[in-house]
Formats: sequence, structure tokens, C-alpha cells
Amino acid sequence: IIMFTPLNEHEIEQIVLLQINNIKRMLYANGITLEITPKALHFIAQEGYNPEFGARPVKRVIHRLVLNQLSKDILAQKIDKDRPIVIDVEHGGLVFNN
Repeated sequence: IIMFTPLNEHEIEQIVLLQINNIKRMLYANGITLEITPKALHFIAQEGYNPEFGARPVKRVIHRLVLNQLSKDILAQKIDKDRPIVIDVEHGGLVFNN
């Protein structure tokens, strides 16, 4: 029997940061800079954490809350490549400022 201790809030945020850094690299290869505020990082970690499943839902939450919106904005040509995209939290949800 292997016993796992539950992940704490800091560890979940580190997992979110690793996933966001992968997105940053992908966007940077296309000339787009991405930044994330600590509030947004915390928000994503809170949304993606489940005591029963640990960090497994984090990737789905990032896909739903971050990648889907970024994809829509890029396809709609709402992104100015000369300015960074800043992910922040306002009114209880993520916002993408460019």
C-alpha cells in the first residue's frame, strides 16, 4: 500500500505555474508574450483543485479557462503581438488584458 499525502495550496499553484509556462513557451514561439498575475494563478489553482482527485483536474481547468479564451482571441485577431497578454482576476473570473 502506498499512502499519498494530499497536495497543499502552494504545490497546486506550482503545478498551475508549470502548465502556464508551457503555454507561455508555445505562445512565445508565435510572437506572443503571456503574463499571469499571482491572483490569477491562485484562482486557477483553486478552480482546479479537488481533494478527491488532487491536481488531475488542473489541466482541464486551464484548458477551459485559459486556452479556450486565448484561442478565440487569437483567431478573432484581438491580440496585439506588440503587447503582452496579462491574465488577471476581476469580478470573480479571469480576464485577458492586451
